[in-house]
Parts: sequence; C-alpha cells; structure tokens
Amino acid sequence: MALFGKMIVLFVYMMIGYFCYRKKFLDDRASKAISFLVLNFASPALVISGAVNRSGDVEGGLLPTVLAAIGLFAGLVLVAMVLPALLRVPVEKRGVYRLMTIFSNIGFMGFPVVQAMFGDEALLHTAIFQIPYNLLIYTYGIYELTAGAGAGGGKTRFEWRKMINVGVIACFVTIAIYASGIKTPVFFNEVMAGLGALTAPLSMIVIGIALAKIPIKSLFADGRLLVFSLIKLLVLPIPGMMVAKALLGDRALLLGVMMVMLATPVGSMTTMLAEQYGGDTQTTSRGVALSTLLSVITIPIVGMLTL
Repeated sequence: MALFGKMIVLFVYMMIGYFCYRKKFLDDRASKAISFLVLNFASPALVISGAVNRSGDVEGGLLPTVLAAIGLFAGLVLVAMVLPALLRVPVEKRGVYRLMTIFSNIGFMGFPVVQAMFGDEALLHTAIFQIPYNLLIYTYGIYELTAGAGAGGGKTRFEWRKMINVGVIACFVTIAIYASGIKTPVFFNEVMAGLGALTAPLSMIVIGIALAKIPIKSLFADGRLLVFSLIKLLVLPIPGMMVAKALLGDRALLLGVMMVMLATPVGSMTTMLAEQYGGDTQTTSRGVALSTLLSVITIPIVGMLTL
C-alpha cells in the first residue's frame, strides 16, 4: 500500500500538468522550459544527492549493481529481438517496438520513483543503470531507426558527443564522490537536495502535459500497443525480478532499484530519437502515453508481487 500511495502522489503531479495544459495555463513553450530545468538541473542534482546525502557505504560495493545493469540491458535486448515478431508487428515498425521494449523512462520517472520509494541511497544504484542506458540508446537505438527495420535503411552520421550529456556527467560525478569518499560542503549538499526535490513534481507535470496532447480514448483502441504495454509493464518485470532475486540474494535496495528499472513505462527518449532519425514517432508517442498511464497501477502490482 505504501508503494501505491507513492504512485498516487506522482499521478497527482501528472494530473496537474494535464489540467494546466488543457486549461491553457501551460503551453508547449512552458513544457519545453520545464523539461530543460529537469534534464539540466533538477534530475542531475537528484542523482548527485544520492552520493552526498547517503548515510554510509553501499553494502557489498557497486560491483553487483554494475553486473545487474549489464545483465538487465542484455536481457532486454534479447527480448526485443523476438517480442515484435511474436506480436506480429509490421516490419517497418519493429525498430521502434524494440526501442520501446528496452528503453524505459529512467530520467523523468525512474529516478523520482526510486527516490520516493527507497530514499537517496538508492539513487547511487540508479546512476549506474543510466550509463549503459545512454550507451545503448545512442548506438543500438539509432541503428534500429536507421540501418535496422525501423526506418528502411540509409546511413546516418552518428555523433558520439551526444552520449555525453548533463545526466551522464552527473552519474559519473556521483560515482566519483562515492568512490573517493570526498566530504562535500554542507551548502553543496543542500543545493543538490533542494534542486533534486523538484525532479518528481516537475517531471510528472511534463508527462501530464504530454498526455494532454493525445486523446486518452484513442490509446486504448490500439489492441497491439495495449498488449505490448501490459507485457512490458507486467509480464517482463515479474519473471525478471525472480531471476534478479535468485542472482542477487538479499540485496533489498538493489532489488528495489531493479524493480523500478524493469517496471517503468516507455521512455520519452524513444520519441525524441524517432523524430530525429526518421522513425515512427506516432507509435512511440502513443506507447509512452499509454504505458505511463498504466504504470500508475502496474508498478505497485509488480512491487507487491516481487519485493
């Protein structure tokens, strides 16, 4: 029930964004500005606060987390290879379905949910997952939208610098602070905590604005996308957590982070990449919206069944 309560809080934030956009208190320009604040200030600060505000060393170190992150994304890539075919997704759309299978909304939803559920210390684990996420989405993700089935081929110049952004830098800073044992100044810790506290409400308001742009009824009319969303949000996380518990033992905090990484909805980055590299933005936008709505209910279910 505690988990469900946390999701209700996030849902309320989301509905504030939905209501304000519908009533024209907020517009696309405001959404873009809020997204900028979240991506470049609030979310990186939230990540760093996981290192500066921790109460002690991470039990067992970070090696199990590194291995868990590698295992998670390797498993999701394997699932993504077969799931679109099982759902009989048209060939031209299989690339975006693979992206939606692998890449969840870690930045806008994963970090806030982890912090709300498990506290600042869990953010250190979450930061580890962000690094292979970015590595994959800017390599395998772009491949699927260009040379793969997503966009029908064609060469696209890949820019490695896009992998290095504020979010990834914050992850490396977080790991460096933890590994070195540096005692950061009190004012710095307070700034990180204050900015980090903005992440959950602001990110969910942006998600609510995105939902307000899509007719809700139309989301549930796409049977294939609905089945896919339920598979991503329920069918994959539950057995995935069973495997994680067998391999990770009693590492409760890491298992909690793993649950959120598996159970969060489709990431908005899939739409951004599809837009830039000629993929199916309509499918990814609807996938983000539908899975986000469903996740308010499915994340607590997965948590109750697996933790």
